[in-house]
Amino acid sequence: MNQPSSFSDFQETLEAAKPSLDWPLPLQALWWDAKGDWNASHDMAQELHTPMGSRIHAYLHRKEGDQWNADYWYRRAGKTFLKYDLNQEFRELVEANL
Repeated sequence: MNQPSSFSDFQETLEAAKPSLDWPLPLQALWWDAKGDWNASHDMAQELHTPMGSRIHAYLHRKEGDQWNADYWYRRAGKTFLKYDLNQEFRELVEANL
């Protein structure tokens, strides 16, 4: 499966059983979240020792409802705790990794 070039292309890949291993790891982590597998997504984000990995990690804890943990990871990513819609944040993360 080719790497998607747009958010709508990304959404179409969700019909597959798994993401392509050729994709960047942040995009794979987001794919697992979109498929409803928070744990798989979180496991990947934990291993991404980059600002983007921290940002995805923050998003996942925010989604989980763990504001304290999310705030820690946002700080690690150089961001502040986001107050807007989770769907908007998810889309921004996907688009930043395409």
